[in-house]
Amino acid sequence: MYAFEPTIASRPARATSMNLPVSPVAFAPIQSRRTFEEICDRIRLRIDAGELRPGDKLPAERDLAVQFGVGRNAVREALRSLEIAGLLELRKGVKGGAFIRSGDSGRMNAVVRDMFSLGSITVDELAESREHVQDLVVRLVCERATAQDLDALAANIDRTEEMTKAGRYLDRVECSREFYRLLGAATRNGVLAMMVQSITEILMQFVYARVAAGGPPQPRLVATRRQFLEAVRTRDTEKAVSLMRTHLLSVHRMLRESFTGEAAGKPAAANQKPRSGGQPRASAQRRS
Repeated sequence: MYAFEPTIASRPARATSMNLPVSPVAFAPIQSRRTFEEICDRIRLRIDAGELRPGDKLPAERDLAVQFGVGRNAVREALRSLEIAGLLELRKGVKGGAFIRSGDSGRMNAVVRDMFSLGSITVDELAESREHVQDLVVRLVCERATAQDLDALAANIDRTEEMTKAGRYLDRVECSREFYRLLGAATRNGVLAMMVQSITEILMQFVYARVAAGGPPQPRLVATRRQFLEAVRTRDTEKAVSLMRTHLLSVHRMLRESFTGEAAGKPAAANQKPRSGGQPRASAQRRS
């Protein structure tokens, strides 16, 4: 025991010397874990050890019950829990069963979104994180982007221009979401790609809600995108980083101005997912 940690026996004496009421130390009773949690841990351990890989099928429910020595209800509850966690896919039918899933980056999106909804993180924190993360992303893209990556970005910018000319600004927002996804993929770093997607996703909800409410779109978006792509093509890292940082600062400043007066900077529609998961309500937004 460390010298600075009082023993249980010494605590009453210390309390008496400080003229504090003496109370016995109480501990909550130990409770055994629920069976389905133990089953989940056993399966996770096999995945961690590489014994179960994406696409592998688990034994049938009745066989798992026999192997674990538990009832089928406990097995069924464990499989549902692992499905919710994104580790399993439960398929029905003759060829159905429980299959190990590939990694799901959407899980990180959900965690960040929940933390934002609960007030654990703010819009300003997300914006600041995005600016710094994108600096690193752009540097890696300038270093690692292939011809195929550059062609995909160019095609995205062409679509963005088409949506702009047609006045389809909500579709243009979707093009922007895809643009940042392509940048993340071009880093060849799965962790960075997930970070970019999860941070960008929430802030793009603000952009979507603002545009849906009639807020004016950025007039030089396409031109800025083309300048940025040219800098990446020529591997002019500092110019590419500067262009991206300037653009993001402008977007984030616009969003803050649009939502001034909303509690904690969170408009009601910001917690609604855009088209990919349900369109946010524009009526809760204020026109900029």
